[in-house]
Amino acid sequence: MKLLRITAEGLPLFRGKLDLSFYAQQRVAEEQKNILYPLFSNIYMNSATGFIGINASGKTSVLKVILLALEIINNEPVNHIETRDILGDSKEIKLNMYFFSEKANEICRLETMIAARKSKTEGISYRIISESLWTKEVAEVTTRKAMLDFEGREPVMVRSSQEDFLPDDVSIMIARNKKTKEHMRIVNLLKYTNENVLPFSEDIPAEVITFLDPTIERLHFDVNDNKTLIHLKFREKEEILLNNPVELNNYLSSGTVKGMITFTLAQEVLQSGGYIVVDEVENHFNKEIVTTLMRFFMDSKLNKNGGMLIFSTHYPELLDEYDRNDSIFIARNRNGITVENLSNILKRNDIKKSDAYQSGFLEGTTPTYEAYMQLKKSMAASLI
Repeated sequence: MKLLRITAEGLPLFRGKLDLSFYAQQRVAEEQKNILYPLFSNIYMNSATGFIGINASGKTSVLKVILLALEIINNEPVNHIETRDILGDSKEIKLNMYFFSEKANEICRLETMIAARKSKTEGISYRIISESLWTKEVAEVTTRKAMLDFEGREPVMVRSSQEDFLPDDVSIMIARNKKTKEHMRIVNLLKYTNENVLPFSEDIPAEVITFLDPTIERLHFDVNDNKTLIHLKFREKEEILLNNPVELNNYLSSGTVKGMITFTLAQEVLQSGGYIVVDEVENHFNKEIVTTLMRFFMDSKLNKNGGMLIFSTHYPELLDEYDRNDSIFIARNRNGITVENLSNILKRNDIKKSDAYQSGFLEGTTPTYEAYMQLKKSMAASLI
């Protein structure tokens, strides 16, 4: 399954309706096809989608919504989804998730209505109060504009109050996915934004290790009787034995550890054609490491199964890695979070994106001059 679009209404942190599209909306030139993933006909997916904004602009919140939508269509119970807190205590949230079903060769729209409920013992939990699924065959899609138009169609599946067997926080997608045998690999790296502890005890590809730190000769995991022994050897040094992945932080940089996590899991996503979501992708990394990750996903020869990288960043320089504008979103927080696709603001792809961002041409993308002056005066006063 490939997520094409999400719309969300009723989310407490957002101002108005959130609308995110992940397929190529601008014209696709022949020379750009090698950085996109083809779905069918003239429809392509953006393999690396970036969200950029200043501090507290809402980037992490947007990634939480995306992960929530992905997990719902992957039939994960809402109350088991790590990012469910983005729903807050809203009485009614409407999510519309449009996706391409590769097994069924269909375009689908899932509308899920979710409500929060409060309990003195369990706090806030969530239930699905209504749900409908629409489908159309790919052969019916004549234009990109009409691809997600389901106006006048009857749903093929509607959540019924008679479905006592279905938990009230599990989507009706569970029945569809069982029938089509579809399942997505979803990697959520939000919790590793600042925390760097290897979550697995399998050997990390040697090429990943050498790329991140060429002084490491070998890193090997031995697992016996549920106990892990880590062998770490630097070139021309004695081997070091460790019992806990946390101890690696005493010998390896935070960037090396985060890189091992990110690139190992990225390789799995490239193999499975799933999703990897990274918050503040530049955190602990230099620019070359980040751009390498992006380029892997934007290389059609390497990314043959349609793996998708979705990330947030503060660094406008990363935007210049893109030849297109429709895979970049600008997040702002002005009395509520808003997200706008860069292609709606910059109509030309040849304008240097980092310059447009840093210059303030894209309103709300740089700290205000007034805030800068107030900070400067405060700093000056404190030094007297």
